[in-house]
Amino acid sequence: MDEKSVNKKVILFVMTLSSFLTTFMASSLNVALPTIAKEFTISPVMLSWVATAYLLTAAIFLVPFGKIADIYGRKNIYFIGIILYGVSTLACAISQNATILIVIRAIQGIGSSMIFATSIAILSSAFPPGERGRALGFNLAATYLGLSIGPFIGGILTYQIGWRSILYITAIASFCMVPLVLTRIKGEWAEAKGNKFDWKGSVVYMIGLFCVLYGFSVLHDQFGVSLVITGVIALAVFFRMQQSTLFPLLDLSHFKKNVVFKFSNLAAFINYSATFAVGFLLSLYLQDVKGLNPQSTGLILVAQPITMALFSPIAGRLSDKLEPRLVATIGMTITTAGLIPFIFLNEQTPIFLIVATLLFIGIGFALFASPNTNAIMSSVEPRHYGIASASLGTMRLSGQVISMGIVVLILAIYIGKIKITAENTYLFLNSLRTLFLIFSIICAVGIFASLARGKLR
Repeated sequence: MDEKSVNKKVILFVMTLSSFLTTFMASSLNVALPTIAKEFTISPVMLSWVATAYLLTAAIFLVPFGKIADIYGRKNIYFIGIILYGVSTLACAISQNATILIVIRAIQGIGSSMIFATSIAILSSAFPPGERGRALGFNLAATYLGLSIGPFIGGILTYQIGWRSILYITAIASFCMVPLVLTRIKGEWAEAKGNKFDWKGSVVYMIGLFCVLYGFSVLHDQFGVSLVITGVIALAVFFRMQQSTLFPLLDLSHFKKNVVFKFSNLAAFINYSATFAVGFLLSLYLQDVKGLNPQSTGLILVAQPITMALFSPIAGRLSDKLEPRLVATIGMTITTAGLIPFIFLNEQTPIFLIVATLLFIGIGFALFASPNTNAIMSSVEPRHYGIASASLGTMRLSGQVISMGIVVLILAIYIGKIKITAENTYLFLNSLRTLFLIFSIICAVGIFASLARGKLR
């Protein structure tokens, strides 16, 4: 076995391990959110910021770090990201109030953005087109394995030890990654070395994206509307700047001329906007309406991601042989059909129906995600892998922020800042039905975006 093939296996292992860790912590903490709310005595709207703060900073830093990685080395940025992620995760574990926890979660998001911006790019650089779909499929399988084990393990840890144990375990595992990256991953990838980094464009871009995403999350307030308008103007200025910059942060030709790249990114954004909040909402529903404990809730929520973990490598291999557009579109269609039953949730909805629906959504998401990722990375040249990976990550995280923003908006309209109690459960259920109706419609629109991408081969 030659050194090159050994190095590819090590790269695949390290990248998949980090994908597992980041999603494991996120899904574990999702189950613990009601417990955190009780400890810090906060409302569902405030609680949503424990998740949203992390997603927001991860989204706005992704593209800049993707470009920096293309110029200065993807392994370097990945390594710094792992360290920052581990330190911030440890800091989250010792937080003494909700405000401090939310602030540190935002810092944790910056570390995650470095990991997200480089991991897929490193895999795409290490594996040729004929093997890339399989490698990306395994990477996504690790992501979904983290999502699947997270609710189960997180529920047990929260119930038996406490929610902080989730963060301690994740921090220790992150620090264990450091020697692996230093000693086992050989070489560096910096195909855009020599290019200048667009600092001015980066600042305008981050301000614009922050205003849009944060403004959307507080859209129920007039201040939120003003922020969204400001953000749209800033992004318009950014796009104008990019057209006259010698080394642009974002090469707009990818979105203007590359149909596969453009619509694959759009499909990813729509898919995550429609599906990300499902775990958050069902966690509240199962514990606050059904009266289950975190351990039982985690056992139920494991249904979707474990299905995703099983089907992602299969979907990845299919996208190496078949047109990714077809596989991804089938996946988006199945996901849409899976969201519809949740519109009818009530106090009497049987648990087996919830589990069956989550299994169905898991199959759809797996069939969509791997082929869609393969389509994006295979549609650009190697020197653009970093920015392509960052672009996909930005679509994913922006979609997740929008998904949580829709939740915050509807919860604010139906419930306000009060906590969920037995007396106002009906208000929460009304908001839940409205949310799943909105998400079903959004996902249905994504079917057409997935079809519109055109042929890769």
